[in-house]
Amino acid sequence: MDTRTELREFIVDNFMMGTDPNELSDSGSLLDLGIIDSTGVLELVGFLEEKYSIKVEDSDLVPENLDSIDNLTKYIQGKKS
Repeated sequence: MDTRTELREFIVDNFMMGTDPNELSDSGSLLDLGIIDSTGVLELVGFLEEKYSIKVEDSDLVPENLDSIDNLTKYIQGKKS
């Protein structure tokens, strides 16, 4: 399974219970759409660190890295290379 699919599955399973997963586009803002909040960001960071064996620094906690599936995918690829 590719990174984008894994991220989408995690977000749908953990934050979109009872919501149509097709409503989430890869570029959609997770914060603006009300899918995750500050507590959800912490849960997402824990998932990223465990799943991809990366360290998410405090300075990385910005929307440019974490606010959409597209941004998350780019962020993970950058951390792993």
